[in-house]
Amino acid sequence: MSKKDDILRTATRLFSEKGYRNTAIAELAKLTGVAEGTIYYHFKTKEELFLAILENLRQTLIGAFEDFFAEKRFASGLEMIEGSIFYYLYLVGTREELFLILHRYDAYEMALGNPVFGKEFSGIYNFILDTFQKAIARGQADGSIADLPAGKTAFIVFAMVDGIARLKTFNLYDASALYEQLVINCRRMLRKA
Repeated sequence: MSKKDDILRTATRLFSEKGYRNTAIAELAKLTGVAEGTIYYHFKTKEELFLAILENLRQTLIGAFEDFFAEKRFASGLEMIEGSIFYYLYLVGTREELFLILHRYDAYEMALGNPVFGKEFSGIYNFILDTFQKAIARGQADGSIADLPAGKTAFIVFAMVDGIARLKTFNLYDASALYEQLVINCRRMLRKA
């Protein structure tokens, strides 16, 4: 692993644990065993480092979902949305540090105040919403999902799923206990009458 990759990996863990504001470059340097100047050689500012983490996060999520869909075959759009929900929650459980970064308030503040961060953040969430929307559109085409506005419906489904993901991320509740009920409610909402 290169020094740059090690810095990025360690910074991801620190930002997920402490947030952007409470992560010090000095601590990152100590944990990676490099001088602060080495970090600034690879990433000109702390913001640039955080942006690299967000870019990596987006690429990781896209790659993971692409691999998931390459391996799975779904008989219907309804099965595809259920698979997407399951896989999103699986990623939340197995890649917790990435979702801690996404769910922290300071990251949202940065996205609101900086168009580059805003674009990266919206790229992450738009990818997930598009994944859900494609499953809904497929389900409408194959008759397994009611004729609902696909974009708005995808947003509502994602809001429910991500709400449960946040409970898991912040260890507020055993999110796995809600999975079955989440899928039942999504089926009720999506199925044709």
